[in-house]
Amino acid sequence: MIDFKKFKKYSRPGPRYTSYPTAPEFSETFTQEDLKQYYKNQSDDRALSLYIHMPFCRSACYFCGCNTIFTSKEDKKTRYIEYLKKELNILKNYLNTKRVVTQMHFGGGTPTFFSPSQLEEVIIAIKEIFPNFAIDAEVSCEVDPRHFTKEHMDVLKKGGCNRLSFGVQDLDETVQKTIHRIQPFELTQNVIEIARNAGIHSVNTDLIYGLPHQTKESFKKTLEKMITLNTDRFAVFNYAHVPWLMKTMRKFDESTFPKPETKLEMLKDTIDFFTSNGYKMVGMDHFAKPEDELFKAIEKGELHRNFQGYTTKGGADLIGIGLTSIGNGVDYYAQNFKDLESWEKALDNGDLPVFKGYRLSADDQLRQFVIMELMSNFSLNIARVEKEFGINFKEYFDDALKALEEFEEAELITISDEKIEVSQTGTMLIRNICMPFDAYLNNIPEDKRRFSKTI
Repeated sequence: MIDFKKFKKYSRPGPRYTSYPTAPEFSETFTQEDLKQYYKNQSDDRALSLYIHMPFCRSACYFCGCNTIFTSKEDKKTRYIEYLKKELNILKNYLNTKRVVTQMHFGGGTPTFFSPSQLEEVIIAIKEIFPNFAIDAEVSCEVDPRHFTKEHMDVLKKGGCNRLSFGVQDLDETVQKTIHRIQPFELTQNVIEIARNAGIHSVNTDLIYGLPHQTKESFKKTLEKMITLNTDRFAVFNYAHVPWLMKTMRKFDESTFPKPETKLEMLKDTIDFFTSNGYKMVGMDHFAKPEDELFKAIEKGELHRNFQGYTTKGGADLIGIGLTSIGNGVDYYAQNFKDLESWEKALDNGDLPVFKGYRLSADDQLRQFVIMELMSNFSLNIARVEKEFGINFKEYFDDALKALEEFEEAELITISDEKIEVSQTGTMLIRNICMPFDAYLNNIPEDKRRFSKTI
């Protein structure tokens, strides 16, 4: 029996490590000239991964931490597409867009808040600039079931889409009212049926635990109902409460949140529920069927993590397209402007709309590898790290290994000369386990860390 009260001490601010170094380290000293040079130096043999940000939503979901713009005006969407086309045409001046594309993802906002014809226009524009999609390219789209029709599905399928991720979050009526997202189960059921009828063989549904008014019992009911939809993957995220960044989160009464130990129990129940129903825990917050690519990747220790979550497609340079998008290569991150006016102005000037970025040092690349391996595969091959980076692991990470001793004593990890292995219970605290390897975090006092809590 796990004593979750003992673990609540680990509920502290910490990154989710979709990148390392994390976004707070990005700087405006990184300019479009830097990005042009990185593009110029990239190997033509390296594949490309495309992320297209579609920022608009009809209304606010109060839990959401994404960069979104709320509107009901059609002309705003039309204008956005015109500027996306401008960005694509500017990109081809500096980037070899004939390189093979192995992954493309539409995120938001709500990509399907755009009409089917608008989405088709965007897909055609992208493929004119990036004509070489791999036969097995992973093409995915985030979907709000409240804004999805068979016509949307037809356009996405024609454009090569083979993965869909449906946002659900929770089925409890009280929770849905509080988070300002009324979405009946039958609605989700219907749109997943549309996807299956179109031949989509990889369907994911997103859920969130830790929302206001959630209980262990109410969330268990959501899980029991959702598993009847037989989706291939589930992403079950820990609600990230960052009211200093997102004004809508200030609408929540924080006394209605589950306590840290309750959230850990909810996560443990979720892991037990899915594993007893034939799913495998993949990375920090995903569950996949045995025949799913993610499952196979973690079996081989080949899972990767990027801004879109977990993927089997490593070794590609990510190109961020659209407002606030983030791209990265082997040794850099680059983020576009976050406000429409600045983004549009840059594009009108014929510029890459770079707002800020980061140049990775050799130490950054080493720590990035260590953290991403632990986040993705829950283990780290020490000999491989030493060989690839030419270091003595125990000497280089002496401080981190000392900090990890308490996790080893709590049987959350085991450390040998060959590897670091995370236990099943330790997977629930993987962010905490990675934090000692973060050179930047350790320079910030805990009360000054502007991250969501790890539990």
